[in-house]
Amino acid sequence: MPVAPRTAAPPRSAVDKALDLVEAVSRAPHPVRLTDLAAEVGLHRATAYRILLDLVRRGWVLRAGDRYLPGAAVLRMSASAAGNSLTALARPVLERLSAATSMMVNLQVLEEGGARVIDVVRPERLAMISHLRGELLPVWRFAGPLALVAALEPEARKRWLDGLPKDAGHVARELAEVERSGVAVERGRNDKLVASVSRAVMPGPGAPVCALTVVGPEAEFDEPRLASVERELHAAADELVTALTADPAEAGR
Repeated sequence: MPVAPRTAAPPRSAVDKALDLVEAVSRAPHPVRLTDLAAEVGLHRATAYRILLDLVRRGWVLRAGDRYLPGAAVLRMSASAAGNSLTALARPVLERLSAATSMMVNLQVLEEGGARVIDVVRPERLAMISHLRGELLPVWRFAGPLALVAALEPEARKRWLDGLPKDAGHVARELAEVERSGVAVERGRNDKLVASVSRAVMPGPGAPVCALTVVGPEAEFDEPRLASVERELHAAADELVTALTADPAEAGR
């Protein structure tokens, strides 16, 4: 009996390749390297890298140093994000930072137009302060997006600055100060009774992965308390960098 000829698989489209990478990142048990992603989906390393650049830009994938994990767009689509998602990795850090400062703490990622709040830990005593979970915060009014944009290369900042309103000329000056100090401080611009301090999380060269922001009553942010909050924020950002970049084999030892 003659054997039917084998039909060649159709070539993968650009969309197929992008979805293959998104799915590979989403099902990985830990943040995964480019080389491993390319091998898993059967792409040349350079091709995978070019596609990942676009996926990072659109929020489907986050880059943490030389590793990749699900981005904010994936998290919004799925209420059951994988255990290696940014929110899952950052949640213990947020809880410890909130306990250490007695303040509300949130996690933000850059998106077109500002920074999206993707997770929040709010103490009961601060229930009167809006948590803003899921909100897109503009650069000229909040510490989180200011810290994130300040962490970008100057050329990359333009897309967030070009559309600023006419009364936001202060932002360029503030970005320079945030770049110098490493933290963004906002007092009363969005809410006269609320202040916030934010630091971008940078596991490696390139764009920041996220920002940690401490929020509380403006009256509680005197200079000694502000210095203490900034120290805790630095430590928390370092802790999250470690969580994002740790080798899973070593972490289990």
